[in-house]
Amino acid sequence: MAERSTAAVDVADNSGDKPLTAKADKATADGPAETQKTAEESAQDSRDELLSTGAGSAAPELHSGHKLARRYRLEECVTRLDGFSSWRAVDEKLRRAVGVHLLPADHPRARSVLAAARSAALLGDPRFVQVLDAVEENDLVYVVHEWLPDATELTALLAAGPMAAHDAYQLVSQLSQAMAAAHREGLAHLRLTPGAVLRTSTGQYRIRGLAVNAALRGIRADRPQRTDTEAIGALLYAALTQRWPYETDSYGLSGLPKGVGLIAPDQVRAGVHRGLSELAMRALVNDGATASRQDPPCTTPDELAAAVAEMPRIKAPEPVFTAPPEYQRTTYQQGTYGRTQQGHGAPAMHHQVAAPPPPLQSRTGKVLKWTVAGLLIAALGLGSWQVADRLLVPDNETNTSPTQTTTGDDDKAIKPIKPLKIDSAVEFTPGGSGISPELAPNAIDGKTDTAWITAQYQNFANFGNRPDRKDGSGIVVDLGSVRSVSAFDIDMYRSGQKAEVLAAGKDASNPTSLADFSQRLSKLETVGGTLKSTLDKPVRTRYVLIHITELPTDGRNDRFRGGISEIRISG
Repeated sequence: MAERSTAAVDVADNSGDKPLTAKADKATADGPAETQKTAEESAQDSRDELLSTGAGSAAPELHSGHKLARRYRLEECVTRLDGFSSWRAVDEKLRRAVGVHLLPADHPRARSVLAAARSAALLGDPRFVQVLDAVEENDLVYVVHEWLPDATELTALLAAGPMAAHDAYQLVSQLSQAMAAAHREGLAHLRLTPGAVLRTSTGQYRIRGLAVNAALRGIRADRPQRTDTEAIGALLYAALTQRWPYETDSYGLSGLPKGVGLIAPDQVRAGVHRGLSELAMRALVNDGATASRQDPPCTTPDELAAAVAEMPRIKAPEPVFTAPPEYQRTTYQQGTYGRTQQGHGAPAMHHQVAAPPPPLQSRTGKVLKWTVAGLLIAALGLGSWQVADRLLVPDNETNTSPTQTTTGDDDKAIKPIKPLKIDSAVEFTPGGSGISPELAPNAIDGKTDTAWITAQYQNFANFGNRPDRKDGSGIVVDLGSVRSVSAFDIDMYRSGQKAEVLAAGKDASNPTSLADFSQRLSKLETVGGTLKSTLDKPVRTRYVLIHITELPTDGRNDRFRGGISEIRISG
């Protein structure tokens, strides 16, 4: 059951689900309008009902073991609703688990589902559960997507209780950044519920059903960015309070008391982080909530991501270490070794253990003592003679001793290399336009499971061969002041990127072009998962650029993507 709950796609209906600002088409609408359907619409509804139960003639009967394209073997039906079904399946070609949505080719939403799946597949953002295939064949339309058995639904996480402030901060930060990137590519979710959000074992949140879940249900919205932003606000509200921010119970969560309206999370539950409480209200302002301060409402994922970035970072709680168990003496140490336990076999036999003789009392021991004593006396005499000889050497000879370690020109002792504090990180945008500037802080947050990730480019590894990307991209880190840089250690988001490390001159201020970084710290070459080096001579600089000029393939030969996971500078 755990695997099913963490990987099944969020398509099951929920009577308490508030539709936000989205609206469903006539095939899924509720309310009095149903009594006014035309004969044609009623006939279509009847056909959908037959298809949803597998009784329609338009689609072949599907069962466990059925194969699609001689490759995807259906294992378990996890959802059957409104004319479509969702399955856990096995990709026998790649020997991995996948998820599959199935619906008849003549289903009224089949065309929109195919279009949504193909658009979502082009995004290729790892923060979303990836669409792997979208096909129409044999009177069937099916969409194949990733299956994440090691991930946990947000529904299950919220059932265990409210989230800690750090976890809720990570939730709203990652979701808002991901949806901002999706909307920049013209994609909306419109069905962002607790069942559509997964947390992996590394703490990364993945969103499933981008565009596809809404297409399966026939959901549309006049203001898609507002819809997704409000949905993120609702998820943050639920994470802080373990309550759904509306009067209806939904997704296993109790709603708010009737008649009180939408109240701030810190008024629902004691100890809620004040800044996160206000952020949730700013995202939900469209439904009558008002921020407790004069902050403007967040109406797009971009605005919400910017508001999160302006907040002071909420650090993870310090790990709690438990004291080791009290030291226990073994039976051997207690002197019972070799004794028979009372009540088990023969009676206990108490043997008198003879005490060992005093150390070094034998003739050989006495000889050894005198030998060691003689050696110690000789060593002390030799040391005293060397000290006296050193004191008699003239000062100028002492200063030129070869044992003195210097740095050369400055005649100063070499200092050990230590990590340098990085003040900030920004995206390198020599062409003037950014790629994912909101993700730049991920490259210095101390976590290798978060990253600055580029968009996906088609056909050309050099950022799609676009004129505004002719000088590549990357991350510029600001050390806060001019420092001596001696080494760097960089975790790349993906191996195979062509990259180099450059530094600006020590007098540089806010460098933005490639010409501003005049000091080369490494050569331009294709690198693996890490890029690290210790310099022969320290470089004085405030700004260091990790410069990427070409990207590796993103699973397909004509798609390219890269990024940087973590940057460490030492000096």
